[in-house]
Amino acid sequence: MDIPTPWPSLDPSAVGALSSSLRGQLFHPGEHGYDDVRKVFNAMIDRRPAVIVRPADAEDICRTVSFARTNHLPVSVKGGSHNVAGSAVIDRGLMLDCSGMKKIRVDAERRVAVAGAGALLADLDRATQTGGLATPLGVVSVTGIAGLTLGGGIGWLNGKHGLACDNVLAANIVTSDGGLLKVSADEHADLFWAIRGGGGNFGVVTSFTYRLHPVGPVLAGGFLFPAERTREVLRFYPEFAASCPDELSMSASLGRDDSGNPVLSVGVCWSGEHGGADSALRPLRDLGPAVDIVAPTDYCELQSAHDAGFPQGQNHYWKSSFFTEFTDDAIDILLHFAAELPSPASGIGMQQMHGAAARVDTAATAFPHRRSQIELLILCQWADPAETERNVGWARALFEALQPFAVRGVYVNDLGDEGEDRVKAAYGANYDSLSAAKAKYDPTNLFRSNQNIRPAP
Repeated sequence: MDIPTPWPSLDPSAVGALSSSLRGQLFHPGEHGYDDVRKVFNAMIDRRPAVIVRPADAEDICRTVSFARTNHLPVSVKGGSHNVAGSAVIDRGLMLDCSGMKKIRVDAERRVAVAGAGALLADLDRATQTGGLATPLGVVSVTGIAGLTLGGGIGWLNGKHGLACDNVLAANIVTSDGGLLKVSADEHADLFWAIRGGGGNFGVVTSFTYRLHPVGPVLAGGFLFPAERTREVLRFYPEFAASCPDELSMSASLGRDDSGNPVLSVGVCWSGEHGGADSALRPLRDLGPAVDIVAPTDYCELQSAHDAGFPQGQNHYWKSSFFTEFTDDAIDILLHFAAELPSPASGIGMQQMHGAAARVDTAATAFPHRRSQIELLILCQWADPAETERNVGWARALFEALQPFAVRGVYVNDLGDEGEDRVKAAYGANYDSLSAAKAKYDPTNLFRSNQNIRPAP
């Protein structure tokens, strides 16, 4: 059973005692800094926690979680705050802002990195690239490593090295009783399994230990196809994405040209020996792109290439599904809706998942969607709140029109506030095992500001 939602007032002496025990900061509503800290990536989210704590270390988190449990305050956790659902911030609960916990230690000889839960992709990439190393992460460098990893983590290296969660060797996590556990394949293995795809349901991860891989400059860039080839490339893309070499990872984007015609671009990253790229990319080049720009690229530069497309202060509404193919009927729908994009910053993304990420057994980690497939993300972004209804309506209509062609499941990191059925689809065949782990480590559902897994009865 969930703990009760509290009244917004708290015993001032109890809050004062917590504040004096912390090395970090505590923010009250109305206090200087409170409104800045509670802001998240998605400007549609406007929630007001009863109290915000910015911990300095794991001990601060232990104290804060114990306080929240004693005072019946549900807990939300902020790392990079790049989640479209805005789950980093919670009304009338306690928000833990871990964004200051960015310490990173790299052991280049052992090819291991330990990173604080507040680090962004950019922080970890810069630290590991000093030694010519990297771990698979996402594709936008201002994303937080914690939320990304806990939900799976699809990125440019997924074909060759798997998902972010596949490369976690250990983690430190504060559970609902306020205790700090180290989890790995040898310690609390059930919890280690659960946090690799089960989201933030089981506690507050304070640090991750990642496996690193040699990654130097990659061959990266993209192809833009003329409007008259859009249908042909859409038909070709899923099959090619499923059969291409592990070293090639791709992400396509469907938008409009200046004349309003639907056009497709395909971004690529080749992480193997550069001499092998030409033959791997030949099928794309044979389709006749109007623009062909693929060149040696610093890995950190690639990781930050999409950052400008996600400026602060924008409203966001996303819908996501998995596809293994695009039938002619599905392509008709995509082209129809692409021609009616509701804002210049909106689009339809098609991120490939394949290779090493697809070959992991479904039950090996909590992330269940282990097959070669396309994650299709309907991404609406706009500045003027008056445009909200138009953007949300377009995204929902496209999503519903495509459902007959989608495969079951959804990438939890791109899931909005869409109800329990969609949450269960995100965790798939692993939901019941995750629910059992939830009952063991968070029986009162203290950590429910997420794509929530209810504790098993």
